[in-house]
Amino acid sequence: MTQDELFKILVAHCKEYGFIFPSSEIYDGLAAVYDYGQMGVELKNNIKQYWWNAMTRLNENIVGIDAAVFMHPSTWVASGHVAAFNDPLIDNRDSKKRYRADVLIEDYLSKIEEKIEKEVAKGRKRFGDAFDEAQFRATNPNVLREKAHYDEVHARYKKAEDTNDLAEYKQIILDLGIVCPISGTKNWTDVRQFNLMFSTQFGSTGEGANTVYLRPETAQGIFVDYINVQKTGRMKVPFGIAQIGKAFRNEVVARQFIFRMREFEQMEMEFFCKPGTEMEWFKKWKENRMKWHVNLGMGAENYRFHDHEKLAHYANAATDIEFHFPFGFKELEGIHSRTDFDLGNHQQLSGRKLTYFDPETGESYVPYCVETSIGVDRMFLAVLSHSYKQETLENGETRVVLSLPAPLAPVKAAILPLVKKDGLPEVAQEIMNDLKYDFNCQYEDKDSIGKRYRRQDAIGTPYCITVDHDTLNDHCVTVRDRDTMQQERVPIAELKALIDKKVNLNNLLRNL
Repeated sequence: MTQDELFKILVAHCKEYGFIFPSSEIYDGLAAVYDYGQMGVELKNNIKQYWWNAMTRLNENIVGIDAAVFMHPSTWVASGHVAAFNDPLIDNRDSKKRYRADVLIEDYLSKIEEKIEKEVAKGRKRFGDAFDEAQFRATNPNVLREKAHYDEVHARYKKAEDTNDLAEYKQIILDLGIVCPISGTKNWTDVRQFNLMFSTQFGSTGEGANTVYLRPETAQGIFVDYINVQKTGRMKVPFGIAQIGKAFRNEVVARQFIFRMREFEQMEMEFFCKPGTEMEWFKKWKENRMKWHVNLGMGAENYRFHDHEKLAHYANAATDIEFHFPFGFKELEGIHSRTDFDLGNHQQLSGRKLTYFDPETGESYVPYCVETSIGVDRMFLAVLSHSYKQETLENGETRVVLSLPAPLAPVKAAILPLVKKDGLPEVAQEIMNDLKYDFNCQYEDKDSIGKRYRRQDAIGTPYCITVDHDTLNDHCVTVRDRDTMQQERVPIAELKALIDKKVNLNNLLRNL
């Protein structure tokens, strides 16, 4: 199965089992907008809770806020979004489809990387334990040829990006022979910039209405509330402010399911520190955030740092944590040292004093800031794509299972009476009524026990609890583990402790 095939299957699985639906589907949907179904919203909320608790509970100097979506339009002037929040776009005249020019080039570069990795994989298979990857990469003629091509294209692309040379973007696309995936032609328009912010009218319609923007990021809400939080919370630098909230970007080339959407959710934390200490905190938060990801048990090899060669206008250091999605390594979280760009600009444009007085040194300064920013939806996709498995069983049958990290699973336990008679449903309902206060459980009595197991595997339920006729006598139930499919008899009185040991979110937090 190719990665593209896996991705299509994953999208279909999300709809079939209530994780994600196309928005407004009865009206043929709305491009790049999705709804989270009954299973998806539980998984999403668990991801957010894991992040929120890791930030605000485990760090005594980090607090949370929930800022409004609408903000004064001057906010986006100060942040630079009005002037510089643009994407370079190019159209294919034959298909009438629009693309991001930078993404077309980056995809081309990714294909070169894939060719190199395939050559390395062949070498690894050929030489086995004697394989020296570093030597292979340095001497293999195919790898060297592809690497030289990559370096040449990358150098041109970086120069065009640094100088914002839109004509060079187009020339690179033409020189590389990049074609439209729809029409298969190279009949491209010139590249032009497109601002990504949604605008709307605030107040009464007509001449008196004001143009405001749907926020393209949640961070600015933190910056404009920084002084209120610092004073009311008597916060001492260094300290952080965390927020989870919706953001909106008019992505013309939204793609890859929920990886890039027009309405999405962010988990951002802005850590305010003394100027001159920002690189120390930048390093610490890189380590902290990578540990948070790897702690989920999805394999350290599936993550990597990617340092930015071109820094955003607000940053003096930036890196991405990339995850190995079905379509390759892509950005999952950004960590940026934003200096005093945001607070300094807001102070200047608003005329309000945003300095911090350090009582220990007697200094007053505008704090520097280190940001961690992760997309909830991308995190959802990372967890789901890594967890999806098709397994062949000993009897030749196949099962689809979501091996989700147990604390993140939408349903923690399924309560299943073996049959719908003989008093078994009543006992099962009693168990359900007892466990539902501590865990999100699901009661199910339809179809055979085997089909019910398969349904629970497909939504990632860690435990299935079967009430059978022996339960009436020994007060025990059969507990089936999702990952091993092993079954054991467990006293009803011990169920809560058994489930809690595996699914309690605090177990994850204690490992951080």
